[in-house]
Amino acid sequence: MDKFNNMRVFCRIVELGTFSAVAKELKLSTMMISKYIAQLEASLGVVLLHRTTRSLSLTSAGEAYYNRSKQLLEDLADLEASTAQLGERVKGTIKISAPIDFGGMYMVPAIERYLKRYPEVKILMSLDNKPPNLRVGSFDISLLVTDTLDPGVVARKIAETELCTYASPDYLTEKGCPQTIDELSNHQCLHYVDTPHGEFWLFNVDGELKKIKSDWVLASNNGRALCEAAALGMGIVQAPRLSVAPYLQSGELVEILRQYRRPALAIYATYLQRRFYPAKLTTFIDFLLEYFER
Repeated sequence: MDKFNNMRVFCRIVELGTFSAVAKELKLSTMMISKYIAQLEASLGVVLLHRTTRSLSLTSAGEAYYNRSKQLLEDLADLEASTAQLGERVKGTIKISAPIDFGGMYMVPAIERYLKRYPEVKILMSLDNKPPNLRVGSFDISLLVTDTLDPGVVARKIAETELCTYASPDYLTEKGCPQTIDELSNHQCLHYVDTPHGEFWLFNVDGELKKIKSDWVLASNNGRALCEAAALGMGIVQAPRLSVAPYLQSGELVEILRQYRRPALAIYATYLQRRFYPAKLTTFIDFLLEYFER
């Protein structure tokens, strides 16, 4: 029996929540995953997991074993990474999660520059507006555009952007330009979904945050699609300035309700705190700070 392998499988079951999810990740059958856990419990002489057809939970012994096992596996990973780093070669795969617009528009050029500097590194980037739980272990770095952070992670500010409101000149000529946020109820709205503020648009009113529920005609989780719709005169959009920048430069969109603009949102690179960081991670974070400062 490979106890380290069974320990890894057990930790992934706790983190992913089901045997089938771990089986899919490891490209094994659910039966094989069950066998590994049975072997581990038999060798320890305790039950680690309460299992029913509908739920999975840790026993008290399982919780204690998970906490110690997780630390041991992280220590082993740190040992391997620190030893490999003695060869003075930066290599390996970095798994990144990024918001759809920021990742597509800004991260690809940054990654291209980084890979020229460190050609033995590979980068896997997933684009999703919903931030991942880094503790699950699917990503090394999560890039976030936010004003709230998980206190359990390290967060490095790499840039910032403003959340503003925009419309096309043609739309404003036809429908009129709202002078106050209360007038938005008379306009067509284009709503950005999958954001921390849900169905609401956020505004700064005399230094205080005010939420307004948008009466949208089109909603999407893709800022570029919403900006294109706004440029075609379909309505008003509220979006991070970084998503709208090309449309502002071309004159297809203009900012409105400027007096209600919120303070800038920070863009963070976040990652789990640990005792040792592999060179691939530290070089990439340092590179992002340097790149976006320019």
